[in-house]
Amino acid sequence: MARGKLRIYLGAAPGVGKTYAMLSEAHRRLERGTDCVAAYVEHHGRQRTEVLLHGLEQIERRELEYRGGSFPEMDVDAVLARTPQVALVDELAHTNIPGSRNVKRWQDVEELLAAGVDVVSTVNIQHLESLGDVVESITGVRQQETVPDEFVRRADEIELVDMSPQALRRRMAHGNVYRPDKVDAALSNYFRPGNLTALRELALLWVADRADAYLKQYRRDHRVSAIWGSRERIVVGLTGGPEGRTLIRRAARLAEKGAGGEVLAVYIARSDGLTSASPKELALQRTLVEDLGGTFHHVVGDDVPAALLDFARGVNATQIVLGSSRRKTWQYVFGPGVGATVARESGTDLDVHIVTHEEVARGRGLPVARGARLGRTRIAWGWFTGVVGPVLAALLLNAVHLGLANDMLLFLAVTVAAALLGGLLPALASAAVGSLLLNYFYTPPLHRWTIADPKNIVAIVIFVGVGVSVASVVDLAARRTHQAARLRAESEILSYLAGNVLRGETGLEELLERVRETFAMESAALLERADDRAPWTRAGHVGVGRPVDRPEEADVDVPVGDHLALALTGRVLPAEDRRVLAAFAAQAVVVLDRRRLREEADRARALAEGNRIRTALLAAVSHDLRTPLAGIKAAVSSLRSPDVAWSQEDRAELLAGIEEGADRLDHLVGNLLDMSRLQTGTVTPIIRETDLDEVVPMALGGVPEPERSVELDIPETLPMVAVDPGLLERSVANLVENAVKYSPAGARVLVAASAMSDRVELRVVDRGPGVPDEAKERIFAPFQRYGDAPRGAGVGLGLAVARGFAEAMGGTLEAEDTPGGGLTMVLTVRAVGPRPEQQPVRPERRTSC
Repeated sequence: MARGKLRIYLGAAPGVGKTYAMLSEAHRRLERGTDCVAAYVEHHGRQRTEVLLHGLEQIERRELEYRGGSFPEMDVDAVLARTPQVALVDELAHTNIPGSRNVKRWQDVEELLAAGVDVVSTVNIQHLESLGDVVESITGVRQQETVPDEFVRRADEIELVDMSPQALRRRMAHGNVYRPDKVDAALSNYFRPGNLTALRELALLWVADRADAYLKQYRRDHRVSAIWGSRERIVVGLTGGPEGRTLIRRAARLAEKGAGGEVLAVYIARSDGLTSASPKELALQRTLVEDLGGTFHHVVGDDVPAALLDFARGVNATQIVLGSSRRKTWQYVFGPGVGATVARESGTDLDVHIVTHEEVARGRGLPVARGARLGRTRIAWGWFTGVVGPVLAALLLNAVHLGLANDMLLFLAVTVAAALLGGLLPALASAAVGSLLLNYFYTPPLHRWTIADPKNIVAIVIFVGVGVSVASVVDLAARRTHQAARLRAESEILSYLAGNVLRGETGLEELLERVRETFAMESAALLERADDRAPWTRAGHVGVGRPVDRPEEADVDVPVGDHLALALTGRVLPAEDRRVLAAFAAQAVVVLDRRRLREEADRARALAEGNRIRTALLAAVSHDLRTPLAGIKAAVSSLRSPDVAWSQEDRAELLAGIEEGADRLDHLVGNLLDMSRLQTGTVTPIIRETDLDEVVPMALGGVPEPERSVELDIPETLPMVAVDPGLLERSVANLVENAVKYSPAGARVLVAASAMSDRVELRVVDRGPGVPDEAKERIFAPFQRYGDAPRGAGVGLGLAVARGFAEAMGGTLEAEDTPGGGLTMVLTVRAVGPRPEQQPVRPERRTSC
């Protein structure tokens, strides 16, 4: 049986119209005669969506018993027995009730697809498994219901259901998404404009990446080598010179003109040692391109034009941006240059932009670190001049004889030219050939290899000596020039490296990556061991490329002390490169030491913070502990006094005072213990599914006359929450007690709960004086009393403990203004189990505790 096809409507947030689009697609298929059924569609009470269900065959749902309630789920067996052509399955990421056929709904869909049934489904971008951390950082809520990305990517069709954040918020304000009593909370939390914009961007980028992956797969399957300009990808070729920043900005402007333009900056490093670019300039250009939304790439290749074109075609680029050559005019005799070569070999599928800049024709001005000091081309010209030049000079002098002295000067000039071009060896060759030709053609006796006049012997010896001397000077100058250029490159690298390390801007992994790029290696790692017999391990557990685990396996290893070594693979480095490599190794050890010192400092800071808290604790509780203790001691002493006969009313009053003081001490000591546990990180919540209406009433035990001071609004339709019941009870108790403490006489504190998406919000609302925005965060700090709170109002730990417990359970606690005056504490926790819309409808409860 052929596998069914999956079509997914992907949305950025609830309410954008995924279910509506799915049902509209179902009606279109029905009109074409397709057998289409609604296997499971949730309209969430939205009238316009519910209307579209009319005319569709709906498969009866299966009722499952769980925790004393009955919950509907999709009946997979019934759908398979019905064998429709197309099944509509809403909410792909839904978690099924325990006892269902599968744990997740997407697994139900997989069964339908395997049976040959086409499925149309819906899912929100925040439910994709790989985006859980990103969505949590945006919204502050961790999604519990997820679907694997791979399952969604394997869908035959994915259609994005898009809506602007403003339009979605208007829909919510009109009551088209949530019930009116939940709209305000939703708009002020999850559905804030910034959240919706970020989620929308995630959805757009995810769909664009999937389309790009599909295009690449199509090109591979159909062996399409030509570049398709479906998306502007602009490659910027960098040399490490200052003109690179101009090129990057120009490429960014080009990318902005096209839809979805992308900038990829690439630096081609030679594989023959240190790179010729300025590390500082490359770092600035990397930062610039990343700030403009592009990416930076480092490629190793000796043939720069070929490597650049290979990279551009590999990423399906459409344009290449290069700078005008910095070479001087006479240097073009050695070749057309990178820009001209790339333009000639790019073909018709790549546009090449040559951008002018201020460095044109000023010379490269960068140190070139190559094996040959004078360059291969220059040495070749030196040999040509040294060997062919004397022959040409002899032919000239045979036609026009100028006398022996002038003949020797001409041959000497050829030898000097060979020395200037090629160095010592071409000069020696020129001197040898020239002396032989002088002896044979111009020194008596002519046309013989003998010299009759001893003076001529001295002249030829001087001639050879001058040639060798000039060649030695030229070779020495070339050697010094090469050394100066190399030292300049080394100094730039080391100064940039030292600056970054001293400023603490470079981590160990970034430093190792810098080592790998600088020396054009394949991998790099800093290895360490405890002693001579212990095995080697990677220091800091980091490495770049495919690092080796032992120095013996590396192509290059630099020992640093007795138990550290920098190991690189890729090629064997010359001896002159090891000096810089040793500096890198020393800096890597410095970075490692700084990292470990920072960790020790963090531990010391934690201890210091603990000491500070203990000091503040002693100062803060001196009065708050002694007051109830003094009251208890006075009452007990009075009761034990044999001189006074207390009436029953007096005894009852004294006992009540003792009980009240003991309760205050118990509450104070409890908060102190809780705060110490939070500070030392020993709070280990035991998360389980809990009903809020079971925990919240228990948290009001310490509130005086709760039936008069607190009003509860906890709907029974709320889903279960994933919390530690004990920690939640303490958090709620502290919040309610704080609200009652600051509420005016006769004003009741409202404790209300509501569900939204996959979280539940508990709001503790008071009508007190409120807190200004700049102080809302300070009230959660330990030992803080806001305003003119009197002594005896507590030591300022209640809200700190409440927030600490909330965060330990994976929730949040924030302070908001109460409309009309006052303060609202919003405690957010994760919801689990069935959603409110899936539970049987029960009347809401709004009572006073």
